[in-house]
Amino acid sequence: MEAENQTTVSGFLLLGLSEDPELQHLFFGLFLSMYLVSVLGNLLIILAVNYDTHLHTPMYFFLSNLSFVDICFITTTVPKMLVNIQTESKDISYIGCLTQLYFFMIFFGLDNFLLTIMSYDRFVAICHPLHYTIIMKPQLCVLLVLMSWVIIFWVSLLHILLMIRLNFCRGTEIPHFFCELAQIIKLACSNTFINNIFLYVMTALLGVFPFTGILFSYSQIVSSLMRMSSAGSRYKAFSTCVSHLLVVSLFYGTGLGVYLSSVVTHSFQASSIASAMYTVVTPMLNPFIYSLRNKDVKGALGRLLCRAGCFPC
Repeated sequence: MEAENQTTVSGFLLLGLSEDPELQHLFFGLFLSMYLVSVLGNLLIILAVNYDTHLHTPMYFFLSNLSFVDICFITTTVPKMLVNIQTESKDISYIGCLTQLYFFMIFFGLDNFLLTIMSYDRFVAICHPLHYTIIMKPQLCVLLVLMSWVIIFWVSLLHILLMIRLNFCRGTEIPHFFCELAQIIKLACSNTFINNIFLYVMTALLGVFPFTGILFSYSQIVSSLMRMSSAGSRYKAFSTCVSHLLVVSLFYGTGLGVYLSSVVTHSFQASSIASAMYTVVTPMLNPFIYSLRNKDVKGALGRLLCRAGCFPC
């Protein structure tokens, strides 16, 4: 009897942000606008870093990688949601769901790793300025990014391989606007013990450790700033960290908000809206934070737009 209630499903239903039909057009316009702004903003950052020789430094190399990952991150979820709203369909195929989940985990993990690497870069620049160019060699920068890709590639692949072994009940509905790992595991009819253990272990290793690394880097930065005799030197050094600190706060703050919303309320709409903050809003705001708070990036963007003929030189 149990085997009859289990099946290899052909697809899932994404319930989205709301079941109210009157809100669908509002959500479509809102998320389409945020998606276009996010892609355009991050693309401008990438072009500015690549075309302006003043930005050919480790910090901006990591920033251009973060912008690329943010474009990919938001593209894994929003286009499918927009298509579902436009076609008034909630369907996503089984293969499509696993594919979306796979790339979502990759780019979410890379965001986490890159923010950690960028904090290490600021730590070396402020605490060991005389050795900065020796430590942060181009080879090391490329190696750190490449290692992040390799680690998260295999971790995400293992998650997917563990998902494939699960059986799912008929009529599976995902209370989200994208395929989220924990929600899919909850829908399984078969034993999910191994999946849950692997999820908790990887969350601890790939979430807690990078965040601890960021906290350590900034504790050392603050300690180094306090030892500086000149207030002007302290301000100048700290100003190079402000943009990164804001992005880190936004990334982990929205992630914490998603967790708290799932604990406090059982409404899937509230959890989905909270998730939209770190999947959509964070990638959209990152280019603004770095361009508005950073004179080098603002100058590079101005020269890029001038060269393209968008603004008078």
